[in-house]
Amino acid sequence: MLSTVRAFSPQSLINGKKELRLSSFPSSSSSSFTAEKKCKEKILKKKIVSVVAPQQYERKPSTTGTAKNPMTMTEKILARASEKCDVKPGENVWVNADILMINDITCPGIAATFNKEFGSNAKVWDREKIVVIPDHYIFTNDERAHRNVDIARNFSLEQNIKYFYDITDRSNFRANPDYKGVCHIALAQEGHCRPGEVLFGTDSHTTSAGAFGQFASGVGNTDAAFILGTGKLLIKVPPTLRFVLNGEMPSYLLAKDLILHIIGEISMSGATYKAMEFVGTTIESLSIEERMTICNMVIEAGGKNGVVPADQTTYKYLEDKTSAAYEAVYSDGKARFLGEYKFDVSKLEPLVAKPHTPDNRALARDCKDVKIDRVYIGSCTGGKTEDFMAAARVFLAAGKGVKVPTFLVPATQKVWMDLYTLEVPGSGGKTCSQIFEEVGCDTPASPSCAACMGGPRDTYGRLNEPQICVSTTNRNFPGRMGHKEGQIYLASPYTAAASALTGFVTDPRQFLQ
Repeated sequence: MLSTVRAFSPQSLINGKKELRLSSFPSSSSSSFTAEKKCKEKILKKKIVSVVAPQQYERKPSTTGTAKNPMTMTEKILARASEKCDVKPGENVWVNADILMINDITCPGIAATFNKEFGSNAKVWDREKIVVIPDHYIFTNDERAHRNVDIARNFSLEQNIKYFYDITDRSNFRANPDYKGVCHIALAQEGHCRPGEVLFGTDSHTTSAGAFGQFASGVGNTDAAFILGTGKLLIKVPPTLRFVLNGEMPSYLLAKDLILHIIGEISMSGATYKAMEFVGTTIESLSIEERMTICNMVIEAGGKNGVVPADQTTYKYLEDKTSAAYEAVYSDGKARFLGEYKFDVSKLEPLVAKPHTPDNRALARDCKDVKIDRVYIGSCTGGKTEDFMAAARVFLAAGKGVKVPTFLVPATQKVWMDLYTLEVPGSGGKTCSQIFEEVGCDTPASPSCAACMGGPRDTYGRLNEPQICVSTTNRNFPGRMGHKEGQIYLASPYTAAASALTGFVTDPRQFLQ
């Protein structure tokens, strides 16, 4: 039997907090036995749920072919994070978290739950693995929104959280050097996303980080509070759906078109509690930001997580982002997938998702008679540097002004800076901001989630009237961007820009060909 084991009774989770102690979930850094010895162990007492393990980046099982059974990427990551030789879909495992992300609207509830269950003097499991990012309701006069950030600040200071990206001066976001913007993009830009790791976040679009070849998934406030105290979470291993995308990407398509096509194909419930793995020559040709767009929206199909195998594109992006050690994993050749979908991307056309669900797929050209009131370019899905570059390309090709109000919300401070400093290819030296100004767009706003989730009435770009909007965001449910009778057409930055130029839902090929 193993010589060093600590255990707790699962019943203690039911009986009350007195039995729920930090020592019940030992650190993964205190073990003296090897992972190989664990793989050979045949018998464990039923009450043992968690055992101590080697150093975090020495978690060997499933990484180099020592697993007994072929596994998918997601299964390998969860096997390593749970210190097991292998795992199977449907199996419940205690997973060690590498990163926990918390935002402004969830931190108050999480902090209160943590203090209630672990004690007012309790300390988080690892202050350097927690990232607190205010981003949702920031640039507003709503005092309750301000209070959320104040609570997040107080909790982060009390716990000495290393990565708290604070904002105190809302009148000028640039006066806040620590403030970043939208959490999912900031996580990537600040080097918190790494292949082979486990990242939990209190936002459903945490799945974005799967673009780096890691397990990334959203959790609720209670689960987040539990992770804060233990560094662990009980996860049911999801089965994996594999999506093979091959073919040359047409010049008028973007990753948003690809994921809208997939969601329309399988429906909003087609991947419920399943991993969605994306492979193929088209995926390999995409940039990290485009891969993030795809993984971002797997939750709109019910997915537990989305994942793209790490490659040289991934490693190149991470070169100046992190010095932390990481180890990528890949699906075995004989891994079992619940299902496989194949697409010839060269045959696809620009798409939109009509109101009021992301799977309400339609060709953009079939919606040419839909008159719109505004366009919104922003969010974790469509507010990255490359998204604005794509919109600028359409405006540049058209050579004319927009016909409806066009709102621009950079995801982060870095994206905002890129709009004013990076030259748009083929523009003769112009930046995005110059092109946007020339065609009559609104001035790029302060980086945040802004109107993507509605927010207080004074939120920039919010739908305060029952208007029709073409948006690069991720959801189009009634009331999502504000007014309950508003109509949102989800689209790529190409299609959004083209629609701004005509005042109707417009296929971008009208300007790009």
